[in-house]
Formats: sequence, C-alpha cells, structure tokens
Amino acid sequence: MDAIIKRPILTEKMTNLGDAGQYAFEVAMNANKIEIARAVEKRFSVTVTSVRTIRYRGKTKVHFTRKGRFEGRRSSWKKAIVTLAKGQKIELLEE
Repeated sequence: MDAIIKRPILTEKMTNLGDAGQYAFEVAMNANKIEIARAVEKRFSVTVTSVRTIRYRGKTKVHFTRKGRFEGRRSSWKKAIVTLAKGQKIELLEE
C-alpha cells in the first residue's frame, strides 16, 4: 500500500483545493483508482469519495556543451486528486 502513494503535492493550487476537501498525491504509474483510494483511506484514516488521475509524460531536455548536444528525458509520473467525505481533512498536509 505504501508503494502506491509516493508523496503529497504541495503547490498553491493544491493548497486552495484542500479547503474543498481535495488533496493531490504523486502515485505509482501502475496504480488504479481503487488502489489509490484504499491506500489513502488506510494511511490517513479518512473516507475517500472520488479519485481523479492524470498521467504526465516526461519532458525532453536538451543540454548544449562544448563537446556537443546531449538529450535526456525526465521520468513520466502520475498525479491523483483525491476528494474526501464532507468535513474530513488530512491533518499532516494542513500544517
């Protein structure tokens, strides 16, 4: 279960969604919505009403040096936006 949730996403936009009972997490690429909901419920002792997922493709980066041009790629990742039952909060992310 702990391998499903990698880290919380703490940005200004996600902090504003926290007031509506929504929280964002970076999750494993192969995790589905049911597994994500169970992992959040188990880890934070809350009730999850819905899960939305977004897959981000890793960006290609180009680095120019004296020896030439080097191309690389950032890893792809998956974000899950979890909505909790009304009146519930995740205290660890509120601090």
